[in-house]
Amino acid sequence: METAVNPAQSTVAAPIRVEKGQASEEELAALTAVLLARAAHRPAAPAGPRATAARWRRLERQTGFHGATSWQR
Repeated sequence: METAVNPAQSTVAAPIRVEKGQASEEELAALTAVLLARAAHRPAAPAGPRATAARWRRLERQTGFHGATSWQR
């Protein structure tokens, strides 16, 4: 990859840009293969609905009376 292109004169934006260093064609091909493999990967569907813990307090699980001094807490 010895050709240097002035970014100001280029009309087509490159999909991958090397910020620092000199990447060889093999390195760019390897990077492209990894990115395409990650984009094509679909995670396996979950086995069933996952039970999650409620992030709010359920009033039916609390006792109705907290004590005479509960207002001080």
